[in-house]
Amino acid sequence: MRNTFEIGEPVELEIVAISDTTVFLDLNAKSEGVLDREELADEEGNVSVKEGDKIKVYFTGEFHGEMRFTTKIAGDKADKEMLENAWKNGIPVEGNVESEIKGGFQIKIGAARAFCPYSQMGYKKRDEPSAYVGRHLSFIITEYKNDGKDILVSNRQIGEKEYADSLKKLAETIKEGAIVEGTVESIEKFGAFVDVNGFRVLLPISEMARERVTNAADIVQVGQKITAKVLKADWNTERVSVSLKALIADPWDSVEDNFSVGQKIEGPISRVADFGVFVNLDKGIDGLVHISELEGISASTNIKKVYQPGQKMSVVIEKIDAASKRISLKPASSVEQDKTAAKYLSSQDDDGETYNPFAALLKK
Repeated sequence: MRNTFEIGEPVELEIVAISDTTVFLDLNAKSEGVLDREELADEEGNVSVKEGDKIKVYFTGEFHGEMRFTTKIAGDKADKEMLENAWKNGIPVEGNVESEIKGGFQIKIGAARAFCPYSQMGYKKRDEPSAYVGRHLSFIITEYKNDGKDILVSNRQIGEKEYADSLKKLAETIKEGAIVEGTVESIEKFGAFVDVNGFRVLLPISEMARERVTNAADIVQVGQKITAKVLKADWNTERVSVSLKALIADPWDSVEDNFSVGQKIEGPISRVADFGVFVNLDKGIDGLVHISELEGISASTNIKKVYQPGQKMSVVIEKIDAASKRISLKPASSVEQDKTAAKYLSSQDDDGETYNPFAALLKK
């Protein structure tokens, strides 16, 4: 690798060592390039890079025999030559928002002053203009004229790039089929929004449970921690949906072990449709009584006025199609009617003969 660079030239270099104050960069030469560690450190002083990582940096010059680099232009580095190179190469610069002026803000970058329009300050969640005054922010120089006397900058472009970079990182982990953890942010009629690593994803109401859910608040609460499976991840439209249901065993997998043709069951009506009535047989398992099987119902009858969700109904299983997740039902006499009938059928008179209500009446 060559060891001569132009001021402001962007280059990708490998980290060979990290000390308490300096990050050393491989120049494949007798000496390494140096970068101030604080440029890569967070508020707690921790750095997310390690030896062997490659980072994009900009050459600021040779000082006391050291080849110095930066990830952004700020302070004493922001001389005229560096600012012009920052403009030409798209290098981020740091500056102080000194005041709010007509149309935007006055920014001080080193010894130079620049202008940032209102439209170019902030990204996504924007604060009130007065809230930016006095803050130290990063900018991209969009115009550099009159030998540096007229400089136009954008903070929004910094936000756009940071957002795009964060989405790229999220896309590497939040993939279709991945298991993620998140926190419920809000509950809506159609489901809930969940925060996953700072990104808002949708948990549809249809994906909350195996059984039919009519109220999302019955399943999740705001602030609740959940584990879900990513169903769809479209990063072009920034839409991601997740499922709780996908992590719950499908009751249809064992439906033939738990139910059989001819079996009689009493269950609540879960849904009434124009073509019939759905009866809940077990958690996540509904069967259909077709309208043609309903007594006293004609083609012109509005069955939604005859049957209501929650109403108990006795049914007999006619057919089970586990692959299609369908169970056909037909109405049956109620369990209470069966018990009453059984009582009369099993009752016998003193002679051991089958119970005869008329004979019993004569004995009185």
